[in-house]
Amino acid sequence: MYPYQRLLEEGYEVHIAAPKVKRLQFVVHDFVDGFDTYTEKLGHTWPADVAFADVNPEDYVALVVPGGRAPEYIRNDPDAQRIVRHFIERDKPTAQLCHGPLVAAAAGVLAGRRTSAYPALAPDVVAAGAEFVDSEALVDGVLVSGRAWPDHPAWMREFMKVLLAKAPVS
Repeated sequence: MYPYQRLLEEGYEVHIAAPKVKRLQFVVHDFVDGFDTYTEKLGHTWPADVAFADVNPEDYVALVVPGGRAPEYIRNDPDAQRIVRHFIERDKPTAQLCHGPLVAAAAGVLAGRRTSAYPALAPDVVAAGAEFVDSEALVDGVLVSGRAWPDHPAWMREFMKVLLAKAPVS
């Protein structure tokens, strides 16, 4: 929700894509003392605007791949890979958070890059040929990444700088 609202606030038109148009179930990740990783609780539901198969990436100036565990699944979708590949190969502003880099890795466009991610994904990032950097807001050209939702303010602050420089609101 945070990137969605932040982009709207800045004046961008935002669409949420998913494997198919349906109502999405968001989750809330929370860090609890004594747990090795976050817990996951049901959050808001939200409608997807467009199916991955129907996305024409040429129609968009930027891409945000939010985190959570959905990227573990959507990385297997050829159209999700096509979309991510388009943005990274064309040097268009792309933000990825938490497990988001799994989609870029599956699309074959993470090699040679530097990215942050949820720290447990460091081996996946390295296996994809990228350098893992433990950072709340890492900027690698027009690719902006962070570790998890506590990084939202720094991550989106850096992404907005890149986005506004590359594709200002018209």
